[in-house]
Amino acid sequence: MQAGTPLQPGPGRQPSLAQTLWRAAALHAEATAVVDRDRRYTWAAFAQRVARLAGALQALGLQPGARVAMLADNSHRYLEYYHAVPWAGGIFAPLNFRLAVPELAAILADCAADILIVDDTHLETARALVGAQPVRHLIHAGDGPTPPGMLAYEALIDAHAPVPDAGRCGDDVAALFYTSGSTGRPKGVMHSHTNLVFSAVAYAATIGLDEHTVALISGPLFHVGAAGLCVPAMVAGGRIVLLSRFEPGQVLRLIEQERATVTSMVPTMLRMLVDHPEAGRRDLSSLRTLLYGAAPMPEQLVAQAVPLFANAAFTHCYGMTESTASVTALPSRYVMPSHRHLDKWRTVGRALPGIDLACVDGDDRVLPPDAVGEIVVRGPLVMLGYWNQPELTRATLRHGWLHTGDLGRIDAEGFVTIVDRLKDMIITGGENVYSAEVEAAVYAYPGVAQCAVIGIPHPAWGEAVHAIVSASPGAVLEPAAIIAHCRSLIAGYKCPRTVEVREQPLPLSGANKIDKPRLRAPFWQDRASRIV
Repeated sequence: MQAGTPLQPGPGRQPSLAQTLWRAAALHAEATAVVDRDRRYTWAAFAQRVARLAGALQALGLQPGARVAMLADNSHRYLEYYHAVPWAGGIFAPLNFRLAVPELAAILADCAADILIVDDTHLETARALVGAQPVRHLIHAGDGPTPPGMLAYEALIDAHAPVPDAGRCGDDVAALFYTSGSTGRPKGVMHSHTNLVFSAVAYAATIGLDEHTVALISGPLFHVGAAGLCVPAMVAGGRIVLLSRFEPGQVLRLIEQERATVTSMVPTMLRMLVDHPEAGRRDLSSLRTLLYGAAPMPEQLVAQAVPLFANAAFTHCYGMTESTASVTALPSRYVMPSHRHLDKWRTVGRALPGIDLACVDGDDRVLPPDAVGEIVVRGPLVMLGYWNQPELTRATLRHGWLHTGDLGRIDAEGFVTIVDRLKDMIITGGENVYSAEVEAAVYAYPGVAQCAVIGIPHPAWGEAVHAIVSASPGAVLEPAAIIAHCRSLIAGYKCPRTVEVREQPLPLSGANKIDKPRLRAPFWQDRASRIV
């Protein structure tokens, strides 16, 4: 507010990303905000670059609510894009660089992006992409020479003065995060300013972030899981350290070099760290919090990782793109082997502040404690809906609750256990088999690095339980031995009928989860009844 202006009545401004960044710049102006290789920016300098880029975008004709896409590896420019687009009044729509050109073109067409920003790594893809789906402006955000026909990112920042933020806030759309299109039409999840800011505040409070926080981001910023740690670090006034792509040796090096205090990863990434030859030679004592989720964490992997990160609190989080980030957290004390007697370590914890959770049956009636049903979520971090898909939005946000598609149960103390994805449940001979339960049994077999349990066609039972595994370095896996091992842990009808051992790592989705739709597809090709 300007000096001399009278106070105006009203509820006041709603949360916004711009307001949150300005707060960080005001409170922590000279503190390091972002580290990207040899580049370091203070919060004041970072905010200035964001405001200048916003001015450049407005000069290019960006209108309120217009979409700007980015196809790039992680970098400080990616974070600037995150903030500059809503600062300028637009909506940012990060693109999954693992998708094929036709898939990316479908997303660009769906969001009707005006501008595409691309780095050096993805120039060829961008050229093919704009050939299939033209945009008004193509901005080169790399360190190499700017190709003909593209605008230079740094030149745009240098040529434009900082502008005031456009004032979008509250329930205005700030971002579109697209979920995988492997099962059909891509879904653009609409995140509001309130979604992003509330999620950040709840997350920062839950895991104890402050101005001394050093957050290492190694997951791709096109995914909400990685982005979901950046804004909380900003809220706390901490430091964000970026790795262009996940590489286990570089992660270990940066934890030691930058004295990282918090990072997040999925089990597959943690397995790569544990198995890396440098793991025992690096000083990892600075790490205070290791967040994990997106897939079940094998017990033996936790046992191997705890001594490696001796000072870290292992915190299990559960969430999804539609909930902006995590909606639950399981504190480390329940994960540590010394507290396993509390029988909570297999849960994903309890709801974050301001979040309501329930477990419902097929008629959306709340179930009693410990009954298995669909987990539903309500609160300020639930998405606005799916871009251009009102019917799907209504189906997913029934009665004001986000229907997650996850089967689970909630005990009398509020601890949530995820049993399976609804679509991953296998029906074999009339019996329901939850793939997550079978995967937990397979992971308990020594030497299993990755496991995906899927249903494959069977002429008599409808589906048969099939496990696909890869081995840890030096391990030899025998299918018959794995099946026998499972029979000692779970009911016979739940056990894999067949086990496939692959020499190569299993394919991962953009969220770094094992890509089950891709694994299923060959088994269900050309069938009238197909599970996706």
